[in-house]
Amino acid sequence: MVIAMEFSDIVKHYSSAVVKETIFEYCKSRWVALEGVAENSKVFIRYLGEKPLKLESPNSIIDLLTRYRHLKPRTVYATLNVYGKLSTVEDVNNALNIVSATPFWDIDVEGLENWRLAIEVAKTIIDFMETRYGVIKSLYVVWSGEGAHVRLHEKAIPPELYETYSPIDVAYAIVEHVLSNVKSKLAEVFQRFGNKVKVENIVDPKRVFTTPLAIHRKHDLVAVVIDPKHIDSFDISWASIKNFKTDDSWKYFSPGEAENLVKDAIKILSEKKHRFRTSVGVKQVTRIEGEIERFNVMAILQAARYYLLTGDLDKAKSFGLNRAIFYAYLKYYGRFKAYSRRGEAGSAHITDSETKEGVVRGSKASIPVEDGVEVSNDGFFIIGDKMQTPEDFDRNVVRKVEVIMPFDVVWEAALKYVARFPRHILVDPQKFYKHVYEPVRDGFIKKVVKELIQPPDNQYVKRESRKPVDVEPIIKNASLVKWARKPSSPVSQHEQSSHGENRE
Repeated sequence: MVIAMEFSDIVKHYSSAVVKETIFEYCKSRWVALEGVAENSKVFIRYLGEKPLKLESPNSIIDLLTRYRHLKPRTVYATLNVYGKLSTVEDVNNALNIVSATPFWDIDVEGLENWRLAIEVAKTIIDFMETRYGVIKSLYVVWSGEGAHVRLHEKAIPPELYETYSPIDVAYAIVEHVLSNVKSKLAEVFQRFGNKVKVENIVDPKRVFTTPLAIHRKHDLVAVVIDPKHIDSFDISWASIKNFKTDDSWKYFSPGEAENLVKDAIKILSEKKHRFRTSVGVKQVTRIEGEIERFNVMAILQAARYYLLTGDLDKAKSFGLNRAIFYAYLKYYGRFKAYSRRGEAGSAHITDSETKEGVVRGSKASIPVEDGVEVSNDGFFIIGDKMQTPEDFDRNVVRKVEVIMPFDVVWEAALKYVARFPRHILVDPQKFYKHVYEPVRDGFIKKVVKELIQPPDNQYVKRESRKPVDVEPIIKNASLVKWARKPSSPVSQHEQSSHGENRE
């Protein structure tokens, strides 16, 4: 059941009246995302120009698939958040604009042959909420392709609760409370089936999940909805793309049915300082705002530095995260220990003595910087005994930035900012730290992103009237679009966003 569909078959599926109408109804007031492929890498599309992606009508899904056909989109996602309005980037970053959030339990299995394990876990979760709290009418299951979601209809939660707690925190607390109570029963299931199934609380502010009837990102299967009272009859054949079997139980709920469940769950918010908490015991939910942390600023600027010098995005991500970890370790432990911790296994230790004409050479890499970095046999960078991969960068940097603002906007701004400096600054780690990173490490959004980009006042900044010849050819290809697609594709620079693993 791995990917075999042609794009025309994908469009045909989404053109079905039941499919496009179901997806539209489910996605009303939700921020939408598409997943496609560019340059053999996954692409997550979350913006149309500078606006959050949303569906205006049932036919919107066909329009978006056609618009981004060069990226071969196949999967449709929606946020667990339901928003009051979705017109600007500020709308999705404003906690006061979140009307509600859908609690869900994420269940994954190893291999489609183990699909029954996901159903066993789902039944355990459902049984607890039904028997302990009488939550019956407001639950539904979505088979996502390699697992399942148990979802609680957001309108089963008393809305007055949001005068004190943010919807995202309420959703998180509900999921966490249920998992803590079924932990022992789930452990029995995991042990009985050799730990080939897992369940997680992955609720966070920008989380998305597969919409009903969307095509799975990897398998030619449909995300079908299962009414809990029919879950014992479910078979994987229900997800067949040509003859799927689904229902509309996602529409149904009993207002306030989860009130007692919520009362117990929100104790978590009082007892723990949860990272998404915006207010507890206060009659106002504060706006989610923030600044990009120094660690992530360093990672982004170092990645931009390497990318501008080489044009290699994957290695730029690896380099950016590597340097951020190095400087964080250096600050915490001191210069001697940071250098002494470097590992030797499976890597080539590159020293300043191996530098010639600004190029550092390793066993499998030619690196145009003078940082003395270690390189793995795969060409990615190492610190200690751990290799930093592009996926690590997406998980540790991109995800965190996305909570504050679209990463594509930040990346584009970082490239423009770093590209203003001449090559001799970019290849030298000390000069780069002092003249590129240090002036903007605090207040990065205001100084770099929002100013589009005004250079800091120092003698090394390249003036618009005198662009160095060795940098200019790089700048022409150094847009966010390179982050997500081939440069030749005629798409606005803000129409795509790399986004970690917020998907089934």
